[in-house]
Amino acid sequence: MQTADIRRRWLEFFGERGHTVVPSASLVSDDPTLLFTVAGMVPFVPYLTGVVPAPYPRATSVQKCIRTSDIEEVGRTPRHGTFFQMNGNFSFGDYFKEGAISYAWELLTDAEADGGYGFDPKDLWVTVYKDDDEAIAIWKRVAGLPDERIQRLDKDTNYWSTGVPGPAGPCSEIFFDRGPAYGIDGGPATDDDRYVEIWNLVFMQYLIDDVRSKYDFRIVGELPKKNIDTGMGLERVAFIKQGVDNLYEIDQVRPVLDRAAELSGRRYGADHEDDVRLRVVADHVRSSLMLMSDGVAPSNEGRGYILRRLMRRSIRAMRLLGVEEATFGELFPASRDAMKAAYPEVEADYPLISSLAHAEEETFLRTLTAGTSILDLAVGKTKASGAPALAGDTAFLLHDTYGFPIELTLEMADEAGIVVDRTAFDTLMSEQRSRAKADARSKKSALADLSVYGDFRAHGETVFTGYTDLQTDSRVLGLLVGGESVNRIRTGQKAEVILAETSLYAESGGQAADKGLIVGPGYELDVLDVQKPVKGLISHTVTVRSGEVGVGDPATSVVDDDYRRGARQAHSGTHIIHAALRQVLGPTAHQSGSFNKAGYLRLDFGWNKALSPASRSEIEEISNNAIRDNLQVTTREMPVAEAKALGAMALFGEKYGDTVRMVDIGGPWSRELCAGTHVSTSAEIGMINLISESSVGSTNRRVESLVGLEAFQDLAAERAIVGALTSNLKTPREKLPERVSELMSSLKAAEKKIAAYEAQALRDRVPALAANATTVGDVSVVAEHAGVLASGDELRSLVTSVRERLGTSAAVVALTAVAADKPLVIVATNQAARDAGLSAGALVRDAAASLGGRGGGKDDLAQGGGTDPSAVSAARDAVIAAVRAAR
Repeated sequence: MQTADIRRRWLEFFGERGHTVVPSASLVSDDPTLLFTVAGMVPFVPYLTGVVPAPYPRATSVQKCIRTSDIEEVGRTPRHGTFFQMNGNFSFGDYFKEGAISYAWELLTDAEADGGYGFDPKDLWVTVYKDDDEAIAIWKRVAGLPDERIQRLDKDTNYWSTGVPGPAGPCSEIFFDRGPAYGIDGGPATDDDRYVEIWNLVFMQYLIDDVRSKYDFRIVGELPKKNIDTGMGLERVAFIKQGVDNLYEIDQVRPVLDRAAELSGRRYGADHEDDVRLRVVADHVRSSLMLMSDGVAPSNEGRGYILRRLMRRSIRAMRLLGVEEATFGELFPASRDAMKAAYPEVEADYPLISSLAHAEEETFLRTLTAGTSILDLAVGKTKASGAPALAGDTAFLLHDTYGFPIELTLEMADEAGIVVDRTAFDTLMSEQRSRAKADARSKKSALADLSVYGDFRAHGETVFTGYTDLQTDSRVLGLLVGGESVNRIRTGQKAEVILAETSLYAESGGQAADKGLIVGPGYELDVLDVQKPVKGLISHTVTVRSGEVGVGDPATSVVDDDYRRGARQAHSGTHIIHAALRQVLGPTAHQSGSFNKAGYLRLDFGWNKALSPASRSEIEEISNNAIRDNLQVTTREMPVAEAKALGAMALFGEKYGDTVRMVDIGGPWSRELCAGTHVSTSAEIGMINLISESSVGSTNRRVESLVGLEAFQDLAAERAIVGALTSNLKTPREKLPERVSELMSSLKAAEKKIAAYEAQALRDRVPALAANATTVGDVSVVAEHAGVLASGDELRSLVTSVRERLGTSAAVVALTAVAADKPLVIVATNQAARDAGLSAGALVRDAAASLGGRGGGKDDLAQGGGTDPSAVSAARDAVIAAVRAAR
């Protein structure tokens, strides 16, 4: 049974039983506490927790998920994958335990000819929470399971909660027994790979608080509306139904594994470690493909870092398989072709995905070369010092800073005949993970805060009137201070205000929030920010300028007209620059992010090299020509499929509902799905002035622009600067570049002459300094102050020149100076002095201590500094004293 067939049967089964079929949400989660959608229930959390009223009583989906917490297990177990698909059915206060268990058993055991999965009941085991007698009774009644195939387990495996106050409940899991060839008898309680969990049924029936851990909390009571959340692992069912040993061999993954085997010349099944590497490649390439199809690009932070890690682990695995050249050009098409039937977008977006993948592979192959050089140097130093192992912090630096995999470090160190201090490396990695977990816990605590919005959201969605109105009468639905609901707020307080309707735009789609006021009888509120804390609800952060306001009071939202005008200009300007970019660079220059506010915009786009001055000028000219042509800007709401059929650009990685808003500028020239505010005609934008273009990663560039009046003001300022230059230099504007170039050449020549004079002046001081040498024991010591110098380099040159002047007899030179208002001391020793046991590094440490600082260096030359210029005499005395003590 093919994976696509398993998916189809699931959706048809539940769709025919009254469930709304919900398309998969993006891998990029809306939940601010999550980087990715990590479980099938994530998109439904607001409904399951009651924060947002469920739009349907029951639903079903096949959800794309990414989970990397067990990344080291990938390839080593039959069931661990970083990308997976979770078949889910959900009930929001509709059916409960009996319905969930009946549906699961029916779909699993019905014959394939009847639309089921055709599992033999004797191969299925069930686990339940140890105290859930109700579920056990239902399993016996519905499925006829004997007691020995129903196992009671504790909270750590069979109880669900988020780890914060809210809904919770027991769960029941269904396992498939692969048979004695795969492990020991005893059922799922043995935790053996023989028993594969294929379906988890979560019964959300309790409200909990006083949460001390995920499994230690107080049950407050039963929920008024009990929910069902179930998840069946699509890949797990697929490898069982396809008769293969693991998820890496199913029809959606195996083609990548086979191509990797061909490229490496390795035979799958011949060597365990090679097999693990081939599975890693197959899994990670598929995960990377799916992440990029949802708009994630490789980077050094957040989601982009996870993607980069997956891609680099793939490259590393291919290297360990003996392939050092680029392979993504072969592997990614294999994954695309395996996944496109279920997810057509991977084929539609493949040109951009391909360019991102190739750029990342090229970058990492260069990184491997650089990392190899650093590692070779570190190995050489380790051997020279006689150390027993390569330092763990060196391995961590290579891993954390350069993206050099620890496995590769271990392999290459082994080839060089040394080991790596793995204990120290693991300690540093553990500390890094602890910091990451602490950060995740701090973010997760915010999840509970969202529950306060549930009562307000229950009144319905906030109506946004700002497309047509800048002022809207409404009423106050709710007030929050410090995350707590209150009845009234007064002068000077900062609070959140929830209105039934608002004309103020909430930050979204790259557009900053509106500025404005909320006013009513006897009060006035300054609006500081406008956000959407939960889907469908708009919250205004305000300070009370005067008066007081309470829940239920009338309120009028008032948008700052000037600010909104600028915001409309900037957002429409973003669309125009995007269209111009694609016209100049081609369709792969696809927007990957944006931000706009009154007077300013920035736009990130897929491109892997800097724009040439000619391209930048052309983009700016096309944009301003579009403004001059006064193109009509129109907005229409329609089904997303209709908008895409009209050629509307669904921006890479953005999420859209069934009904979308399409914005045209000049008809199809710029046609995008967008919920932002826009001008009526392009001439209203006024002007676009590109002010910068820069890199935001190996595969993305960023342009920034001023818009409207701000663009004019910037150009006017530049005109004033040019005017001042033409006046001061008495040169026509068109000849300014030539005149400035002449002045720069003259300045460089003058600086060169000055440097030569200064160098000669320093050389002229050498004989007098050497003549001031004093004898300490059998050592000649020059300890003098050189005065104020331009830099430490000048002092170093002077010290080494004096040392040469003193000849081959034992000599120490210690000179002090002041550079950039800071005291410096440099000490040099010749060979005879070093043979006599005098070290410049040791001497300079004594001198620098007198300056209130530190110093160090080699035996022949060392430098120190401090904070007290008045102590330079004491620093020189310290050197003399140290030499005397040594003799």
